[in-house]
Amino acid sequence: MDTVSDIPILDVAAARKDYGAFTAVADVSFAVRQGECFGLLGPNGAGKTTTIRMIYGFSPRTAGTIRVFGLDIATAPRRIRARLGVCQQGNTLDPDLSVLENLLVFASYFRIPHDKARARAEELLAFFALEAKKRLSYEELSGGMARRLMLARALVNEPDLLILDEPTTGLDPQSRNTLWDRLLDLKRQGLTILLTTHAMEEAERFCDRLCVVDHGRVTAAGTPRGLIESHVGRHVLEVETPEPEFLEAVRLGGWQNERSGRRFIVYGREREALVALRERFCPEYGLLRPATLEDVFLRLTGRELRE
Repeated sequence: MDTVSDIPILDVAAARKDYGAFTAVADVSFAVRQGECFGLLGPNGAGKTTTIRMIYGFSPRTAGTIRVFGLDIATAPRRIRARLGVCQQGNTLDPDLSVLENLLVFASYFRIPHDKARARAEELLAFFALEAKKRLSYEELSGGMARRLMLARALVNEPDLLILDEPTTGLDPQSRNTLWDRLLDLKRQGLTILLTTHAMEEAERFCDRLCVVDHGRVTAAGTPRGLIESHVGRHVLEVETPEPEFLEAVRLGGWQNERSGRRFIVYGREREALVALRERFCPEYGLLRPATLEDVFLRLTGRELRE
C-alpha cells in the first residue's frame, strides 16, 4: 500500500516542447513525491527551464502529459498555480515597490486577506533575515538579498510545491550559503521542492533524487549517491600528463577512464586498488579523491565548453 510520500505530487510523462523545427525538450519523464526535493541537473541550454515553464503553465507543451496535484496543467492551470510557488531564474521583482510591498502585492494575486498577507509577509521577512530592509526598494538590496526576497515572494501563498530555477546562480559564497540554510529549513519542514541547477554541490546537498537532462532528454535518474556509484564508482584518481607505463597499466587493468585536457582520470569502486595504482606510478602527483556528482555530470554531458 502506498504511503502519502509515494504519491506523485508532480508527474511528467513524455513531455515535449518544439519551437518550429527545434526541439527544446524531447520526451522528458519524471515524478516527484510529496515531501522530497527533486532536481533537474544539466548544463546551460539543456532544457531545464523550458521543462519547468511547461510545468507551471507558462509555456504550453507540444506533446506528453503534465499532472500537478493530480490535475492536468492544460485544463486546470488556475487551480494548480494557486498551490504553486515559483522562484524564477531572472529577477522579476517590481522596482517601484518596497521590499514589503513586493510581498503584499503578490499576496493580493492570490486574494489573501490584507491582515493575513501582512502577517505572512512579516513572517517571511524574518525567516529570510530581511525585516530590517522591508521599507527599502529592491534596487537597494544586494544580489543575495534580492534572491531571498524572490524566494520569500514565492512562499507567500504557502505553496504545496516550490519550483526553484537555479536559485543561487551568480551569488557570492556568503549569499549562497545563507540561501542554502533557508532552503534546508524549508526541506526539513516537509515542503516539496523541484530544483533546477547546474551546481553540483547544490544538487548533492538538497536533492533526494534527481535526473540529468542534456539536449532536452533525460540521460540518467536516481539518487545522487546511486548515480555516483553506478556511473563512476566511489573513488577517482587524477593524474596530470601521465607516463606511458601508467596508461598501459590502466588499460590492462580494465579501469574506466577518460581524458580532460592534460589530465587523465581513472574511476574505481575500491579505494585500495587505486591507492596501489597511484603508489606504483604516481605517488607524488596522483590525486586520489572521493567520486562526486560532478564526475557523473561531466561523464554524461561531456567536458567541452558550451556557448
